[in-house]
Parts: sequence; C-alpha cells; structure tokens
Amino acid sequence: MNDTSTETLSVVVEREIPFPPEKLWRALTQPHLIEEWLMKNDFKSVVGHRFNLRGEWGGVLDCEVLAIEPHRMLSYTWDFAHDDAAYALKSVVTFTLTPTSSGTHLRMEQSGFRKTQKQACGGARAGWQKFFANLEQVVARID
Repeated sequence: MNDTSTETLSVVVEREIPFPPEKLWRALTQPHLIEEWLMKNDFKSVVGHRFNLRGEWGGVLDCEVLAIEPHRMLSYTWDFAHDDAAYALKSVVTFTLTPTSSGTHLRMEQSGFRKTQKQACGGARAGWQKFFANLEQVVARID
C-alpha cells in the first residue's frame, strides 16, 4: 500500500509573452522590478541567497534561491509560516523561460501544497494569474 500523505499538489500557470527571454529575465531577477509585479523583496540572483517577499496583506514569505540558469530557469523556495498548520506552506516556485518565434513561453510551477490545502492551491492559481498580468505590464515598460 502506498503512503499518500506525502503527495503534494502543484499550481502551473503558463503564458506566451511577446518579449524576449532576456527582457523577462530582468523582471524576474531585479528587486525593483520584482516589487512592481510581485512583492517587496531583498532578492539577489545567487544560489543559496535567503530573501523575503513582503505582501501588501502584511504576510512575509521566507525564500531561498535554489537554482539559476540565466534567461532560462529560476527556482526558489516559497515558505509561509503560520500558527495554524492548515495555512503554513512550504513550497517551491520554478520559472521556466522558453524562446518562441514571437517572444517567450513562460511557465511557473509552484509545488508543495499538501492535499489538505486545496483552497490555498486555488488561491495561488488565481494569485499567479494576477501576478503574471502585472509582470507582462512591467516587461512592456522596460527599455
């Protein structure tokens, strides 16, 4: 019999963005640009760097850069500590950029939601759609 208690859920959001990966990469890795589309932060493009994302709602996410492949892939932890275990989250966010004839295919996967966190998973899916809409506007403004 398999132990399903360790199985997790993922949120995947994909979007075609009409700009080259290099331009998108800047918005994913430069702190002042990350703040414009995601949250206030002290991000650095260094594997092992620990940073925080601070939401307008007052919450703080503890993050650590796990992997960087410039213009191709960025991965970091996305942990939210909460007194109520139902709301606490340990997850990993991975952005994958694939050049296309018209720009970039951006794929974001947030993995690590427990099966009991279906509501959080749905909230993340909606949240990432909004973040991506903001991201696209930020990228459009970059020179």
